[in-house]
Amino acid sequence: MFDNLREDLDPNRDQGEAKLQPATNTVSGSIAPRPSRFLGMTSGQRFVIAVMLMVAVIVLGSMCLLVAGKIAL
Repeated sequence: MFDNLREDLDPNRDQGEAKLQPATNTVSGSIAPRPSRFLGMTSGQRFVIAVMLMVAVIVLGSMCLLVAGKIAL
């Protein structure tokens, strides 16, 4: 079914042996998958931001409870 796709697309192509040429913009060797990035950050950077946000929420929540008098030192 997919044996002669190139010949089906271009009937005027030479019937002789075709030389395979590498593409000019490819990287030689194995291609490693790109790590997923959200907002241009790696997973480690996103983790640090999440921890910093959690600490900020805990500190602000504790301060609000202290000001409201719901907890005492």
